[in-house]
Amino acid sequence: MSEERSLNFLEQIIEEDLAKGANGGRVHTRFPPEPNGYLHIGHAKSICLNFGLAQKYNGQTNLRFDDTNPVTEDTEYVDSIKADIKWLGFEWANELYASDYFEQIYNFAVALIKKGLAYVDDSTAEEIAALKGTPTEPGKDSPYRNRGVEENLQLFEKMKNGEFKDGAKVLRAKVDMASPNMHMRDPIMYRIKHAHHHRTGDKWCIYPMYDFAHGQSDSIEHITHSICTLEFVPHRPLYDWFIEKLEIFPSHQYEFARLNLNYTVMSKRKLKQLVEEGFVRGWDDPRMPTISALRRRGFTPASIRTFCDRIGIQKRDNLIEVSLLEYFIREELNRTANRVMVVTDPVKLVITNYPEGQVEELQAENNPEDESAGTRILPFSNTLYIERDDFMENPPKKFFRLGPGNMVRLKYAYIIKCDSFDKDADGNITTIYCSYLPESRSGGDSSGLTVKGTIHWVSAAHAAKAEVRLYDRLFKVDDPNNEEGDFKSYINPDSLQVVENALIEPALASAKPGDRFQFLRKGYFCVDPDTTPEKLVLNRTVTLKDTWAKEAKKG
Repeated sequence: MSEERSLNFLEQIIEEDLAKGANGGRVHTRFPPEPNGYLHIGHAKSICLNFGLAQKYNGQTNLRFDDTNPVTEDTEYVDSIKADIKWLGFEWANELYASDYFEQIYNFAVALIKKGLAYVDDSTAEEIAALKGTPTEPGKDSPYRNRGVEENLQLFEKMKNGEFKDGAKVLRAKVDMASPNMHMRDPIMYRIKHAHHHRTGDKWCIYPMYDFAHGQSDSIEHITHSICTLEFVPHRPLYDWFIEKLEIFPSHQYEFARLNLNYTVMSKRKLKQLVEEGFVRGWDDPRMPTISALRRRGFTPASIRTFCDRIGIQKRDNLIEVSLLEYFIREELNRTANRVMVVTDPVKLVITNYPEGQVEELQAENNPEDESAGTRILPFSNTLYIERDDFMENPPKKFFRLGPGNMVRLKYAYIIKCDSFDKDADGNITTIYCSYLPESRSGGDSSGLTVKGTIHWVSAAHAAKAEVRLYDRLFKVDDPNNEEGDFKSYINPDSLQVVENALIEPALASAKPGDRFQFLRKGYFCVDPDTTPEKLVLNRTVTLKDTWAKEAKKG
């Protein structure tokens, strides 16, 4: 019984269908993106749902591109969508396109005209809108609604043959102009668009609307469970009406709540604005919610799949905390990422009683969570760099890092004590002078001393340089979609900070794009594709802890 209670509502529907032998015991889903942009985390939820249900019930999933609008679509988007789905770990049974069915869909339209259920309308878009009425007032019939079947057939063929200009005519379904559902008030089935299509070229100059192409494509493919987001609930009666009147395979539509994340926008239109107006560097800018951006930032397929699984499938829209997505990548990288030391704001530290010129090769564990990760060599010398904020000239009582007279442990190395420091004319610390305890080496400490602070470092003579990009949330408000004014005015000005010359330990210098690491005490990072043999570039995936939770409490 416990397993039954854990089923989501779609799994319950499928299990009921299977129990009564519906659809011949088959489960066949589809993922139908329009190739007019890059997929985002919301699409990832739909991908995981459609492919996951098919996997669970030994079914199949089609990848079908809803390419019915040639003006906005491009093969670049087709390629990126396929790459994203594969990266997430899924394989489709069939790669299909709505344009594969243009001839069949056209014939479906002809069949409805012959049944007296569709007509060619010469009205302008404004006239059609004016006659459609309001949610509380019925619409009025178009003056062309009662054209005869033969005239409609002839006009529709002329539309297909390119004899009319864009917008001159449309084909509408003859349903019910008084329906309380606005989608049922003689919806447009076809419009004229003299535009080059990315697959069919110039063969067609009329294109089916989504509501006419979608259900019919599902039916042609014998899709058993057509899963959409909640905004398509009002479209379902029309979906069913077309299938019923055409007497074709009865695919059925089911709806679930789309994924909305806080501090994020998901609208393709808004994401496109961010790209085209230069607020981000492209669709794969690591601050974007696109799958390609998350990949570039260092998220893993497993972390995204786990996130989509844990948030579940709901029937009501809600706003999911982006910190939950960050939690799952932290959990995974804590288990899998090798630790390294990187200093982003360096200040020089000289160990005065350590022999000048001597280099010690220390053993450093790669990952304390994974013994099989092994160890690496870490060179140690008398001149190091540490983080500037790990030293304070006048430290408060609970400052357990370095200050005059204070003692700390250098990670993997020795306990040191600050003896003095130099400052420049502006009062900035330039060099810190310390002494070390030779008997305090990590792994063999016989000093008997206990210190409360441990700091990271790099050896000055062995450190390499890297560019470190510190990414943060793109928006500074919880829900930029619901704020007043232009959503772009809520962009976080600190969403990207670039450290040009961070100092890295030698083991990191040979890292390759896509490699992931934990920078000790700093966060999780991924090597960016911009990396060259001359320059290593690293992106912050996520901080070690959720720093935004503290800010929210302050607010």
